[in-house]
Amino acid sequence: MVSENTTRWIALLAYPELTLLDLVGPLQILRGLGAPFRTAVVGENLKPILTDTSVCITPQMTFADIQDPDVIIIPGGPGSVAAMANHALQTYLKATAESATVVASVCTGALPLAATGLLEGRRVSVHWAYARELELLGARYERARFTEDGKFITSAGVSAGIDMALHLAAKLAGQEISQRIQLGLEYDPQPPFGGIDWTQVGEKELTRQRRGGTGARLTQAQELLAERPDLLQRLRLGR
Repeated sequence: MVSENTTRWIALLAYPELTLLDLVGPLQILRGLGAPFRTAVVGENLKPILTDTSVCITPQMTFADIQDPDVIIIPGGPGSVAAMANHALQTYLKATAESATVVASVCTGALPLAATGLLEGRRVSVHWAYARELELLGARYERARFTEDGKFITSAGVSAGIDMALHLAAKLAGQEISQRIQLGLEYDPQPPFGGIDWTQVGEKELTRQRRGGTGARLTQAQELLAERPDLLQRLRLGR
């Protein structure tokens, strides 16, 4: 049982070429939780990390500093492909997920999480353009803003991480606190052209979406995943 005086760490994992909003959206919400919760952006070391927006971030703590986080959140981004074979990150995910209360991913952060084997057979959300890769790694894709399966909460693309974080805030500290945070951020999305009409999204949009970002990195998978031939085989990217 967790003591009232025990810090409950929420570790947001950082790695090169992550999507900044995947990280900052949930961080902005969850840092609004009071004690005993504390957020920290954690990385393999404390060196600055270049994100996909060309903005650098610096982890606050290292993987070694927080070895027993209560919550783990891994963002997505173009770097999620290389993260699937990042030994330090993969080791940290596997080691901490066992005792964590919640393990979460945003967007293509589900790919490195799936690379650990932890999502095998689970219902999972991810950016819609990478549902195929997720299923090849053994998960069951669900098109939803976020999906909860046991201790695992996974969100769809980028902005969906905000919705997931509000759900997580309520799960950790109660709905009233989550709604207070939402009001403070004035999070009341009203896209100028309405919501996405998924009936109009087909192969043309899928191809366009995959030209850059994570899709572009998947074309370099032979190099980026060279140390994980098992993943290349499952993703049907072998020579």
